[in-house]
Amino acid sequence: MVQPVWGEWWPMQDGQPTGWKRRDFMGAAALVALALGLPTAAVAFTELDEKDAPTSHQRTLMKEVSQLVIPRSATPGAGEVGAGDFAILVLAHGLENSRKPVKDTAAYARFLRNDGSVRHVAWLERELDLRAGGDFLGADATRRAALLGALDAEAFASRASESPWKAIKALIVTGYYTSEPGGSEELRYEPVPGRFDPDLPLKPGDRAISNDWTAVDFG
Repeated sequence: MVQPVWGEWWPMQDGQPTGWKRRDFMGAAALVALALGLPTAAVAFTELDEKDAPTSHQRTLMKEVSQLVIPRSATPGAGEVGAGDFAILVLAHGLENSRKPVKDTAAYARFLRNDGSVRHVAWLERELDLRAGGDFLGADATRRAALLGALDAEAFASRASESPWKAIKALIVTGYYTSEPGGSEELRYEPVPGRFDPDLPLKPGDRAISNDWTAVDFG
């Protein structure tokens, strides 16, 4: 299985993200709803606040972070399948309670929307750059992994933590396991399961079944 999870939507050209436009958000919203089994109305088809539209640096950051959460193994990593772009979109639309007002407004003051929720991607960009002493993406791969690992450990040290990283990570994992590689290659895909067996032996290396991926403990 893919390690660690300390956890194909948009086209790329020559390995670089293409331009981000309002219609990309609107069209992708329907895909999000279908992928997650949500009614289309669950994803708003309204123009996003311009502050939620990612910069090219933020998209690159989210791709790198996604790849660190679920790196390439026998299957593509989360960054490669577009989980970073997926997370940007659905964070702006409020999945994983990401539009819920935070209690500690002082800690996230510079990243708050008018509704009291946090602009997760902007927060993550600044948080990782601060931890890297300047530019997170400019650090070597080992240091990037260590910095994100430390952030992850702090965020999940307490159930009461309001760290925006919790929602970001959850949606990166969701984006990966609802992509074609994550859902049919990393997990076992059986569209028509056989008979019901309530107690089956689990052997090392057995993969979870994607039919019930939401029940999997991703770590």
